[in-house]
Amino acid sequence: MPDPKGYLFDLPATGRPEFASLQEEWYPGVQDYWSRSTSARIFDFILGIRAVVIHATAGVSSSGAMSVMRDGNASWHWLVPDEDEEAHGQFVWACAPEARAAWHVRNDRSHAAVNGGATKVNHWSLGIEIVNSQRRDVVDPFSEWQVTAAARIVRHCWWKYPNLKQVVSHAVLDPDRRTDPGSHFPWQTFRDQVMERPTESLPVALSRATPMAELASPTVSIRTCCA
Repeated sequence: MPDPKGYLFDLPATGRPEFASLQEEWYPGVQDYWSRSTSARIFDFILGIRAVVIHATAGVSSSGAMSVMRDGNASWHWLVPDEDEEAHGQFVWACAPEARAAWHVRNDRSHAAVNGGATKVNHWSLGIEIVNSQRRDVVDPFSEWQVTAAARIVRHCWWKYPNLKQVVSHAVLDPDRRTDPGSHFPWQTFRDQVMERPTESLPVALSRATPMAELASPTVSIRTCCA
């Protein structure tokens, strides 16, 4: 059986998605609780992002997970709903602003193979929680959509953050206390979906926009409100 303490892969220098959309919605009312469940990042919130951490909730509902965030005990950037929830198959829950550090890994945790063994993981990572009971006595399978949704979030982050290098399980970073996302999470399938090139069409306006490196130099002086 796979060991989640070995769930780790690097994102290659080539192959970054040209476009990766994400269907997400803010969890209702979550904005009122950011001050008690997130922190200002100590690194640049775009250039400083190095990893995405994959978690499972050890609960059976999005609402149960969000009650933990409401009480200021932990937080994450996205939550992938379970198959018996209405949002399943439609969108993932956005829970914390990506510009802020969510509290999903203890600050003194690290791993030599992840970001050079750096601590303060929350400040240079993004956290994804997947709703799953994590019961040891009964296998609670992740749905195919949950796995695909988690992979899509990672691809969205890979497209968006230029220095994102790694995808890692919570179990790798805190092996003495955590086993999530669990041995029955299909890590290899998930990894393959992150790495593959899905046939997602670029929006027409995006496909026709001139890349920065190809913009012509102006022949006359151009002023904007910012220059």
